[in-house]
Amino acid sequence: MQKKISSVPFKGTPEQEAKLMEVIAKSKDDPGAVMPVLQEAQEIYGYLPIEVQKMVADGLGVSLEEVYGVSTFYSQFALSPKGKYNISVCLGTACYVKGSGDILNELTEQLGIGPEECTEDGKFSLTACRCIGACGLAPVLTVNDDVYGRLVVEDVETILKKYQD
Repeated sequence: MQKKISSVPFKGTPEQEAKLMEVIAKSKDDPGAVMPVLQEAQEIYGYLPIEVQKMVADGLGVSLEEVYGVSTFYSQFALSPKGKYNISVCLGTACYVKGSGDILNELTEQLGIGPEECTEDGKFSLTACRCIGACGLAPVLTVNDDVYGRLVVEDVETILKKYQD
């Protein structure tokens, strides 16, 4: 699934930027520093907004295209922030044939966001993944560490209500 750049406004702090600049300074002269710096940047910010990618590119003296290429190629990197409740819907074969695509569509409709996006209030984010590893419970979704299996579309509303705090 193609990664989407976040539409949520970037809200980095001066403290986060100072930490990132320290990381960049330590790695500036290391060949192949983009990947480890992006890993640390994501630890600092929780995701890699384009503003952070620009800081990494400028700080390491590499093109933004190179940084963006690495951040979009590797699945460990997120271009959108994660919500307080990250919902991950399994689209692996077992889940998909048992209706997880319909569950994802229902979540998209109810939350007003697509996969790899976060609600404007930061409460929910939605991820489509390839396998959760619970094929016997197909179709499956997780909300943070909570696992929900053997789902039907009608379960979505009930699950979301549990996280309306």
